[in-house]
Amino acid sequence: MLNLFARGHVNRLTDPVGRRLVDHGVSPDVVTVLGTVGAVASSVVLLPAGWLVLGAVLTTLFVLTDLIDGAMARARGYGTPFGAVLDSTCDRMVDGALFGALTWWALTLGDEPVAAAAALVCLVGGQIVSYVKARAESVGLTAEGGLVERAERLILGLLGAFLAGLDVPYAVTVALVLLAVGTVVTLGQRILAVRRSAREVQRGR
Repeated sequence: MLNLFARGHVNRLTDPVGRRLVDHGVSPDVVTVLGTVGAVASSVVLLPAGWLVLGAVLTTLFVLTDLIDGAMARARGYGTPFGAVLDSTCDRMVDGALFGALTWWALTLGDEPVAAAAALVCLVGGQIVSYVKARAESVGLTAEGGLVERAERLILGLLGAFLAGLDVPYAVTVALVLLAVGTVVTLGQRILAVRRSAREVQRGR
């Protein structure tokens, strides 16, 4: 949902950075991989150990590189099929690492079983939401939009961890429960979107 409102503003900030990196011969794929490694490491090392504030901040900074590689592709004037697959694959890895780490923390140091269950719903549901879109596009259908897309998943998950690190009571539980509900709703929206798209294709034949 945030993509609809924030994309233009974000692009104005990231495009100059992308142009600068391209001018210096940096590959978007390298930025994608480095950002993914940093985000995964920050999540799985810091969050389960209870370093929630530092883990949330560092993971957020590395996640933002996902905006930079897109800006670099625009600055270069083209993207590549390999780059698109790499980017999507790395996105799934970061999502899995973040919500897996939050599940681990909630079951151990956090002692918040409701948050752990919600984090698992977010982990699995988020992967399925992304898969529905990719699978639909592979057969010529569309499944755009939804209440909670990747940006919202990352923001709520990282914000909950950050606030919990500041000792805000039940911050992770509230954030993840809201996110889990939103993820289930989004999955339903994506399925309905695919159904509508399929009907439109059938009518056009």
